[in-house]
Amino acid sequence: MTTEAATRRMPGAPCWVSLLAHSLSATQEFYGALFGWEFRPGPQHFGPYARAFLHGREVAGLGELAPDRHLPVAWTTYLASDDADATAEQIRSCGGTVGVGPLDADDDAGRMAIASDPQGAIFGIWQGRSVAGTTITGELGTPAWNELVTRDTSSVLTFYEHVFGYEAEPVISAGFDYLTLHLKEHPVAGIHGVGNALPRDRGSHWMTHFAVSDADAAARRVTELGGQVLQPARDCAHGRLATVCDSEGAVFTVVQRD
Repeated sequence: MTTEAATRRMPGAPCWVSLLAHSLSATQEFYGALFGWEFRPGPQHFGPYARAFLHGREVAGLGELAPDRHLPVAWTTYLASDDADATAEQIRSCGGTVGVGPLDADDDAGRMAIASDPQGAIFGIWQGRSVAGTTITGELGTPAWNELVTRDTSSVLTFYEHVFGYEAEPVISAGFDYLTLHLKEHPVAGIHGVGNALPRDRGSHWMTHFAVSDADAAARRVTELGGQVLQPARDCAHGRLATVCDSEGAVFTVVQRD
């Protein structure tokens, strides 16, 4: 196992991303055209579901919402756990909420839960068994980074430190409220405090960044495929990136990688 793969499996490290959409076929078409993903059927216990692959390696999950479920279409970041039940209890004891599970996924793939932090940001917990999670990250068309976007970092830092054991390192920059979260000295995620710029219609949320070769070109491609550019390509500490949404409104970030 590579160091990168081992890091993704550390309890607390982002290990998987998934999206629930209204039309699975349209969503597959969008991301297949944008990132070159191919799809294989996944577990159907909770409705139509597909796993996305790039170069034969698992990248993400896509599911279809039941017609009567009017939930926001959004990417969900899953954090690794060695014991989903114990993590769920820790979440509750630290002021968070567990909305789904813990429950077993298909065919001993793992055990999962959906939770939210004290500020309402939704995330998943994944205790991998036969399926450890994303098997390729950082390469073009795959998850490159996950960060919590919230009003201010201090309001939720204690929660994540206590539940997942993160060590936080502030980014020293005037007017920039950002913490990098480390596990055993490895950077695994971030918390970005954006103050009043936090979208009122979304509140605090976890954001998935996908690696692309050209952030400007990827943003243009998003619009060609029926999505929207929410924040045009710009340069930041992580590289050149753009915030976009897909054809159903699921928000994500494309970040330029060499």
